[in-house]
Amino acid sequence: MSVIKRSSSRDAALQEAFGAEVAELYAQAARGQANAALQRALELRSFLAVAEEQVARVRDRVHAATAADGDMDDLSAGGMRMDAQCLEAALAGRNGYTAALDELLRTMPTPNQAAVPRAGLRPKIAATAPSAPAESRAGAVRTRRP
Repeated sequence: MSVIKRSSSRDAALQEAFGAEVAELYAQAARGQANAALQRALELRSFLAVAEEQVARVRDRVHAATAADGDMDDLSAGGMRMDAQCLEAALAGRNGYTAALDELLRTMPTPNQAAVPRAGLRPKIAATAPSAPAESRAGAVRTRRP
């Protein structure tokens, strides 16, 4: 299934921030009409949707293995350790993508706010020539002008 059709836990926040349904936001990006913030948000959302699906798969596998009507002979400590490692990795990815997406949505400018140039982004060019090396001035005598 495409990530566009998968739901994620941050879809409502994206819809609120960008004023359109998630499928429409992906359509804007496909048409080349997405600004940098929307492109980054959709990329993070895609990663998040996949990570959340991985969490759900491992969770469902653990639930099935530990179901009350399950066969005790099918349980394996090694299998449960592997599932715990998989769940830990999937949750770490999900948490990272969620934090990055939340930070992006929190810090991006509002749609009606014009981009404000930031100081320090342009290279500074020196308008004066560098001073002469010390060797060429060594021993020079300053004379007084009348």
